[in-house]
Amino acid sequence: MKSICVFCGSSDSVHADYKTAAFQLGIVLAKRRIRLVYGGGKTGLMGEVANGALSAGGEVIGIIIPSMNTPALAHTGLTRMDVAPDMHGRKARMHELSDGYIALPGGFGTWDELFETITWAQTGAHEKPVGMLNVKNYYAPLLAAMDHAVNEGFVFEEHRKAVFCEMTSEKLLDEMSKYQHPREAVKRWLKKD
Repeated sequence: MKSICVFCGSSDSVHADYKTAAFQLGIVLAKRRIRLVYGGGKTGLMGEVANGALSAGGEVIGIIIPSMNTPALAHTGLTRMDVAPDMHGRKARMHELSDGYIALPGGFGTWDELFETITWAQTGAHEKPVGMLNVKNYYAPLLAAMDHAVNEGFVFEEHRKAVFCEMTSEKLLDEMSKYQHPREAVKRWLKKD
């Protein structure tokens, strides 16, 4: 993986552990020479992951929309900032530039981006690894919901297992590097008869 897209919250009103983990993820990406692609913001975990990567000499590309490209929200110290016309274009550009996806803790926007990447993998639109950094066990309720969906027959077990979740950046990236796309499950899921 040469480029990872990171989805994460932009709120500054979160526990310091989340911010520390985001900064550390940025450092780890830079040390592994993995380019960071993210939403272009300077607040919350978005700003922290970018600052971490930049502090370790990493390349950081932000993808932002015009309404968020303001002095209060946009990070001005990135390697490059692309401005997409809207949220759909923003996500498409982030996907285009990335070899894998990591969700740090976040809210509706982060979950939207995370689930879109999972769904695209499930339908064969991409074969890139998707992971969640489980800081402070933030994703425990979501993991339980995913497991419940498998038990109830809404999600194939292979698709559930293809979503990585670890407590540290290093372990998450190590696991993601071993990813093998569940092609047979995609075929089974998309059967025509």
